[in-house]
Amino acid sequence: MTQELLDEVVRQRIRSLRVARGWTLDTLAGRCYLSASTLSRIETGHRRIALDQLVPIAQALGTTLDQLVEPEGDDDVVIRPEPETSAGSTVWLLSRERDRRGVTIAKMRITPDSAVNETQVHPGYEWFTVLSGTIRLRLGERTILVHEGQAAEFSTMTPHATEAHEGPVELLTIFDRDGERAHLPGHQHSRRV
Repeated sequence: MTQELLDEVVRQRIRSLRVARGWTLDTLAGRCYLSASTLSRIETGHRRIALDQLVPIAQALGTTLDQLVEPEGDDDVVIRPEPETSAGSTVWLLSRERDRRGVTIAKMRITPDSAVNETQVHPGYEWFTVLSGTIRLRLGERTILVHEGQAAEFSTMTPHATEAHEGPVELLTIFDRDGERAHLPGHQHSRRV
């Protein structure tokens, strides 16, 4: 992205944040100690944006300088997962390195020749939906078949394991930190705090 395009994006963000808050130029000017005419010229592109002006503008608008000047593009939106395969299963991580919500989202493909999992117990809850096939969920003493289009949610303090039932199965699953450690060994994201 060129400097001119970035400047235009920053101007649009300033104006959009100001308008979203219902503020006039005078209101924002009073909050960031700049004149309303200076802000008007910044928003309209008639004045070059200086770093010493952006910091108080960002603070007044309740954002950070980084968020205000972050370049546009699709890399912050589009995730291009790489498959990671082990005996009988493939995992595609569909969330960024440590999602802000503290979860990992993954697509999993499990085949019947996958090693039979020992049941596991860990803190938290687990959720998945079956995209195709049928999964056998062993949950304590119960065995539950979850079919295509169905979802399951359960406490992970109950011993649990999943296996493909009569053919390959694809799941979309959400793991919290404990679930990620238990079910995606070797796939752990670096954690952002």
